[in-house]
Order: sequence, then structure tokens, then C-alpha cells
Amino acid sequence: MSFNNLDTLYRQVIMDHYKNPRNRGTVDGDSLTVDMNNPTCGDRIQLQLQIEDGKVVEAKFEGEGCSISMSSASMMTQAIKGKTIDEALTMSKTFSEMMLGEDIDMDEDLGDILSLQGVSKFPARIKCATLAWKAMEKGVKE
Repeated sequence: MSFNNLDTLYRQVIMDHYKNPRNRGTVDGDSLTVDMNNPTCGDRIQLQLQIEDGKVVEAKFEGEGCSISMSSASMMTQAIKGKTIDEALTMSKTFSEMMLGEDIDMDEDLGDILSLQGVSKFPARIKCATLAWKAMEKGVKE
């Protein structure tokens, strides 16, 4: 697949998550809630995590912002469900490395998250992409 076709596919995946967000809403019952925003561009997110026995059993978000921040939140909530806290934090570390343009372990199944790899070329947008991830890190570390 050529680079242009891959770039187009990645844009389509990002827009699909933006227009049809997964896990948008609130968690029923007890949950860990983290509010974060990106004052640079106005993105804001409220992330709710339900954690049982060290595992993320539910992850939902509410918020508003650009297509990058909202699709990243959608992808992140999908990716961390069913993962242990340590696995979720490792995934977050890998995502941060990818956003910084570093080589990442391609053996780790990042799924749709890989479509955000091109964001690393636009430093001003990295905070948009990492907002939900930083919220998750903050929540599980408290």
C-alpha cells in the first residue's frame, strides 16, 4: 500500500472515531473520574474508569475538542478495556513515544491507535492526541 493510500486510510479511521466515538458517555456506578483540558486549543475531557481487581473493566469519556483529541479518547478507551493498570500504563508510554516520533515496539497491538502516528509531525497537535492518555495516567496513579 502506498504512503498516500495509508495516509488516507489513517485519516478515515480518525474521522470515523470522531464522528462515531466509541465509549462516549458516563459509567454507571462507582468510577474514577478525571477532568483535564488543553488550554492551548480548548480541548476538554472527562474520563471515567471503572477498575476492579487491578483491571480496567469500563472506560468512558465526555468532552469536546478537535478531531484528534476526541478520536484519540475513543481509541484509548477501546484499547484499555480489559487491560490491567500496568498494561494500560505501558500502552500509554508506547503512545507517548510514538507521538514524540520515537521507534515503537510494533509487536504491541495498538489497533486503530496507529492511525494517530502522523500527528507526531505536528508538534502543536501532540497535546491534543495525548490528552485522554494523560487523564488515564493521572487517574490510575492517584
